[in-house]
Amino acid sequence: MTILLALASAMSSAVNLLTQRVSSRGGPSGSWWRLAKYLLRQSLWLLGVGAAIAAFVLQALALRHGQLSVVQPLLVTELVLILVLRRIWLRQDIRGAAWGASALTCVGLVVFLLAAEPRGGHPQPTAHAWAEVLGVFGGATVVMVLLAARGSPARRAALYGAAAAITGALSATFIKTVVVTLSTDGVSQVVLRWPVYGLAVTGVASAFLVQAALHVGPLTVSQPMMVVLNPIVSIWISVWLFGEFFTDDKLVLAAGAAGFTTLVVGVVALTRTAPHEDRVAAPA
Repeated sequence: MTILLALASAMSSAVNLLTQRVSSRGGPSGSWWRLAKYLLRQSLWLLGVGAAIAAFVLQALALRHGQLSVVQPLLVTELVLILVLRRIWLRQDIRGAAWGASALTCVGLVVFLLAAEPRGGHPQPTAHAWAEVLGVFGGATVVMVLLAARGSPARRAALYGAAAAITGALSATFIKTVVVTLSTDGVSQVVLRWPVYGLAVTGVASAFLVQAALHVGPLTVSQPMMVVLNPIVSIWISVWLFGEFFTDDKLVLAAGAAGFTTLVVGVVALTRTAPHEDRVAAPA
């Protein structure tokens, strides 16, 4: 169930990203207000908004039923699904290298999940563990944002992308905590406890950092950083905060590490070989 929900979330996110890009392509430039009015009249853009909401809900359900160290790596499949949508819907010509990178990404993900076999954990972290995680990763995000203020476009894009990945992982952590609280204690306790406000802050921060990363430098630098670092940080947090654990067999764990490395290589190759323009090649 967790895997299906996570994959459905990745598909919804892929639909959102592609519909948002295509629908905004013909919009007016120079005025955010004019662009907003244009987009609100586009059914394709509204479909993307619905897909974004569905992606969030499905991710929350996946995190409610499964481990953070399983759900977040599965969301990497969004890149592969975008490629499939580009071929089926936009009818773009996809290079063989991109399909090969997609296969490599999927193989690495499967090997990691089967070999490492993330499991266990508890739903309620201690206050001390929260303080440690927020201190380390919140501090790292602030440092990266400060360092991204200057430097080459590639360096700034990498730093903003890394900061976006960390805040995205923290946001997923808050989603899991809030959903567990909602299912066990009800809406009133969600409002009275601080993680829901942490979710709001990290969600907004992540969105702004993603836009900053995309704005200041090349996509081939920022996208791999955001996609790869998010599951790495999520796995780290899952062990640290929720007490999730992996197999004790060193050989099997090494196979899992090799699978994750393969996943990283596939993602980097995919971001470099996939088309970056979303022009419709033929009516679909």
